[in-house]
Amino acid sequence: MTQSNGHPASASPPSGPPASGPSGGTPAIDPVAVIRSRAYLSALVLAAILGLPISVIAYGFLAAVSHLQTYIFVDLPGQLIEGAVPAWWPVPWLVLCGLLTALTIRYLPGNAGHSPAFGFHAGGGPPTGRELPGILLAALATLSLGAVLGPEAPLIAIGGGLAALTVHLAKKDAPPMALTMMAAAGSFAAISTLLGSPVLGAFLIMEAAGIGGATLSLVALPGLLASGIGALAFVGLDAWTGLGNFSLALTSVPPEVAPTVASLGWALAVGVVAALLGWLIRWMALSLRPIVHLNRVLVTLVLGLLIGLTAMSYQLITDHQFTDILFSGQDAMPDLVKNASGYSLAVLVVLIVGKSLMYGLSLSAFRGGPVFPSMFIGAAVGIAVSGLPGLSLAPAIGMGIGAMCAVMLRLPLTSVLLATLLLGADGLSVTPEVVVAVTVAFVTTSRLPAPAATAAT
Repeated sequence: MTQSNGHPASASPPSGPPASGPSGGTPAIDPVAVIRSRAYLSALVLAAILGLPISVIAYGFLAAVSHLQTYIFVDLPGQLIEGAVPAWWPVPWLVLCGLLTALTIRYLPGNAGHSPAFGFHAGGGPPTGRELPGILLAALATLSLGAVLGPEAPLIAIGGGLAALTVHLAKKDAPPMALTMMAAAGSFAAISTLLGSPVLGAFLIMEAAGIGGATLSLVALPGLLASGIGALAFVGLDAWTGLGNFSLALTSVPPEVAPTVASLGWALAVGVVAALLGWLIRWMALSLRPIVHLNRVLVTLVLGLLIGLTAMSYQLITDHQFTDILFSGQDAMPDLVKNASGYSLAVLVVLIVGKSLMYGLSLSAFRGGPVFPSMFIGAAVGIAVSGLPGLSLAPAIGMGIGAMCAVMLRLPLTSVLLATLLLGADGLSVTPEVVVAVTVAFVTTSRLPAPAATAAT
């Protein structure tokens, strides 16, 4: 079953021939018998069928976000204003972003999904049909108009909700486990290629939900099947429409470098720095949430204004375009890595501080996912420290991405995979540094005090 934020929750596998539990009490599930059952084979077929339309909807959503971003922040100012795009251009759009997002959360059913300030967490059920419009519209406003969040959480919720709704419409008395498996399959399909690999997207969902044991095998198989179908659909739609594949990838990867004692030592320092920076971001987001709940519309509008002013300040201070610092960072990160030599240390510091501020403000009141901004900030931190003695660009970027993801997502295994797989073949060589940085960041974060009260929801 997926929760209100779209993540599959841990649940018992579908019923099959029972076996005695360890204490002779509650019967245990025999996963082999369940997989051999006719009902489970039917579930696999249904997962494959659902994977195609859900992936098409996810592709359309990502294409709409990309088109709106390009039109509003690149094409439209060129049509209205002669010369370069003025630094103030994002300010009114971020105010509109705050207004539309707040109105959607305030007046449509379902709170437009879960708050990204809490990261990924398991629990709850899939969003209902009446909650899906709010999730879709709030995410569209947040992502298209410049707030610093990613599309993964809304897509997971939309995919899981659509799959559960389809099962409910087809069979109103469907057993809970059927909804669980199909909602998970829908979530898998929706982000099938977003993170660069269907397996990585599936791993993110399963680690976030804490799925393990027999449930892992039984829920993962339909999900992976739907995810594979979804990946094929994304590739086909890209070839057919030419709109893009919307998959995270670096266009230029730094040269491979063998691990050294010095680079492993710097991984310790990067892990601590990432933990402290992530703590500040989460402290900001969680501290603002009670204020947001006092007056959702007004406060979110003001937060949008602050995000827009931060983007304007970045362009005025650094002479780099505000598009470097807006949005999730998914599209900007490949250019940042490719043109790393074109960013001075001072510019990188301004970029990291500004992006972190905008990220914390966005987490507090807007709707989206926390993955891509944390990866972008981590990459920027890695580039900033890559000039240290004994440290090269590839391991610095890998350890920065892995450490920031571990802090913001609290998913250490997924964080290692995100950092290493993103660097392609070079990811294997930097794995030791990434593992050290992720471990230090995760442990340090667990030792830090809770950044703020989280009672307000």
